[in-house]
Amino acid sequence: MVAQFNSKISFALEIFMRQFLVFASCAAALSLAVAGLSGCGGSSASAPVTPVATITSFTTSAATITDGSSTTLTGVFAGGTGVITPGSLPATTGTAVTVSPTTTTTYTLTVTPAGGTAVTQTVTITVNPAASISSFTAIPSTISPGGNSMLTGTFTGGTGVITPGNLPAISGTAVTVNPTATTKYTLTVTPTSGTAATASVTVTVSAPSTVTVDLTSSGPKVTDQILGMNLAAWFDDASSTNEPMIQSAFDAAGVKAIRWPGGSWSDAYNWETNTECGGGANSNDDFTDFVNNLIIPAGLDLALTADYGTGKNCTGPGDPTEAASWAAEAVTLGVPASHMTVGNEEYGSWETDNHTLKNDATTYAAAVSGASGYYALIKAASPGTLVGVDVNPGNSPAWDPIVLANAPYDFVEFHYYPETPGLESDTFLVQQAAQQLTTDIGTIRSELTTAGKPADTPIYVGEIGGPYSNPGKQSWSITQGLYAGQVLGEMMNDGVSRLTWWIGFGNCNGTAGNDTSSVYGWQDFGAYNVFSDGAQDPDCPGAGPFGTMSPTARAFQLFSQVAVNGESVLTATVAGDTTDVRAYAATNNGGTALVLFNDNESTSQQVIVTLTGKNSSSSVSMTIYDKALYDQSLNDVWADPTTVNIGAQALPLTLTLTPWSMNVVILK
Repeated sequence: MVAQFNSKISFALEIFMRQFLVFASCAAALSLAVAGLSGCGGSSASAPVTPVATITSFTTSAATITDGSSTTLTGVFAGGTGVITPGSLPATTGTAVTVSPTTTTTYTLTVTPAGGTAVTQTVTITVNPAASISSFTAIPSTISPGGNSMLTGTFTGGTGVITPGNLPAISGTAVTVNPTATTKYTLTVTPTSGTAATASVTVTVSAPSTVTVDLTSSGPKVTDQILGMNLAAWFDDASSTNEPMIQSAFDAAGVKAIRWPGGSWSDAYNWETNTECGGGANSNDDFTDFVNNLIIPAGLDLALTADYGTGKNCTGPGDPTEAASWAAEAVTLGVPASHMTVGNEEYGSWETDNHTLKNDATTYAAAVSGASGYYALIKAASPGTLVGVDVNPGNSPAWDPIVLANAPYDFVEFHYYPETPGLESDTFLVQQAAQQLTTDIGTIRSELTTAGKPADTPIYVGEIGGPYSNPGKQSWSITQGLYAGQVLGEMMNDGVSRLTWWIGFGNCNGTAGNDTSSVYGWQDFGAYNVFSDGAQDPDCPGAGPFGTMSPTARAFQLFSQVAVNGESVLTATVAGDTTDVRAYAATNNGGTALVLFNDNESTSQQVIVTLTGKNSSSSVSMTIYDKALYDQSLNDVWADPTTVNIGAQALPLTLTLTPWSMNVVILK
């Protein structure tokens, strides 16, 4: 019994010891991550161990860069696969990855383990804009001494400075420079970081233009008859109210000659009854009143246009006896017409003409010719009156060749309107139109020679203006004033016998013309008339009181110092800027009158004046009308020209001509 009990005790102890040894062995195996002995879970397979993802660092080689440059990103990590975003860029621990962001960007390194949770770290790259210059210009790029140029840079990404001068620059904003010598300007744009951008432009300072007046030359005789105006029978020119104001305005502007009764009206006007076929003449303007109240008191030379288009009762063609009786009446009144032209623009279909063949050159020439024609009857009534015919070079159908070869005449009358309404150009008007008129005068002289007539047959410019109809604001701008002044210079040089501008008073055009920004000017109206009608015509507001001078009238005023009877044209030659600098000269009471134009809108012109054979002048004066004076009309101020007495001067003489200016220089 006792032996059996001891045997059971021994068996149980043996089992306990075996299990203890297995447990200890399995624990050791587990800690060593090796397979357990039989009895450790009933399997011989190994147990996996999952690593943990870690990032030690994520850095950049440059935290701030300039747009267009690069930097690197480097991550140090373990326990997983690395990717950098944005861009999904593969990352290897300790290896740099190059990035080129164009804007400030935050990059994220993500390390993802085989299992478990990914870890991340970020770094931000600040991107500053790169300095960039899209343009750098100089306007104008060539200037005269004393002139200015505007430097304009368009740039981004930094602070701009122009050298020489260390001039601060703002993108798109002009900087004014006035170098005394040709200069290269550099715009430098410096960014917050990175490389500066540069661009250069050169402003060329030209040598001063020279104006040489040849005192030994002897051109055509000067006449004050180029200082003329048209007036019309529809306007009150002769009443006790208007006549004194008109006379005063004409005196101030130096007007010496008048053409009457008014353009196309002439071919439908009956002087005896003071009536207009299809319209009404002003009751204060019958011929007797016009002569007695204006022409005689003002001492004006008178030209008339005979009615070629209509008979006395507005039926049938013009009657030469009506023209002859008119010429005779002028003699009776004590003011014989100096000129009488047969009809107005009868080459054009727009003119009234009751002849069977209307506006026909052969019919016109025949009406002027013969014992009962216009020429013979007018000359018989007023022998001192010059009788003229209309001309229009290049007319279609042909006019000049037929009329000039077949009609008798003492002079020819030409009308000049170089611009098309709505297509006006300041550049053309200021720099080319007056010179084109000289070309037309040359053509007329060639036509006269071809017709067997003397080339020096007098030429009368009976009408002249800008556009041939519907004038806009250019008509009261400095631009037409410069054109008018150069016209007077060209006509003086060309030996034209007479000129009358269309028109002195009574022809406002209101807002019907070109008042757009395509032409320069401050007015919102256009007008044929170059003196203000004042309150009598509210369609031209802001033109000033009755008689106020437009820039065109100012040109006549200045040129009246030069267009003096008995003086002679002198040759004036410009060297240098022949586009912007124009010169005309004449003898002047023992001295020299010089008219200088600066046709540049924005740049002053320096000129050196030489008079051949002279090294000094005892007295120099200069009268100026320019853009700056005209610009005061923005506020309805119509400023007078300025006169400067310079005193005795050595020659050559250096002068500065302000932008868009007309300058009369008298040298004694």
